[in-house]
Amino acid sequence: MIYHLDTTTSTNDDARDEKYREGDVVWADFQTAGRGQRGHVWHSRKGENLTFSVVLEPTFVPIAEQFAVSEVVALSLVDMLAEYGIEARIKWTNDVYVGDKKLVGILIEHSLATTTLRRTIVGVGINVNQTEFDASLPNPVSMAQLLGKQLNAEEILQRFLAHLQCNYEALREMQNAKCEMQNVLHERYNELLYRLNEYHTYALSSGERFEAKILGTASSGALRLENEAGEIKDYLFKEVEFIII
Repeated sequence: MIYHLDTTTSTNDDARDEKYREGDVVWADFQTAGRGQRGHVWHSRKGENLTFSVVLEPTFVPIAEQFAVSEVVALSLVDMLAEYGIEARIKWTNDVYVGDKKLVGILIEHSLATTTLRRTIVGVGINVNQTEFDASLPNPVSMAQLLGKQLNAEEILQRFLAHLQCNYEALREMQNAKCEMQNVLHERYNELLYRLNEYHTYALSSGERFEAKILGTASSGALRLENEAGEIKDYLFKEVEFIII
């Protein structure tokens, strides 16, 4: 069920309420304290974009394989955008880009059982109809800017949810069957990575910068980079940062 709110602090915070069950969606026209990755604030004008959270209960996913849920969400967004003729890429870990512009932000928060995930809140912010952005934001873009027209936000949400259901159920079947099909999702995620096989500048948490190219991701979700000397290393979230000018 979709619960449509006018204003809230954060849809992810709302969706933590145990009254919401798997498949429920909390959608708000405006968030007063929307969050992004790395503690960033999510900026969005009221009623112009899509800010929502989906509740999942992926108890079939082992804790060590939790990145598969992120892959399913990102792929579902790319699939939805393709319906509108938008060719998007996945910026590790959980942004969706068109060119060098950020179109979608994702914040995924898990709670755990003993050996598996128990409950997952998938927070999504899609720039839909906003055409003017805060100057402090480095590289935003909206669907309206890309397509040259205003769009129906509820239709976009419904299309995304349809793709999410399809990909999520595929993941469930793969996990239950203990087959190799899950590799298909992982390989597709890697194929759609932003800056795949291109040399660009990255920064370590220390601030040190280096040139490297993305080879893909490990099954754990770590980003695999190869530097100019041919050395290959995996980096976890917050260990490395993209430099986008």
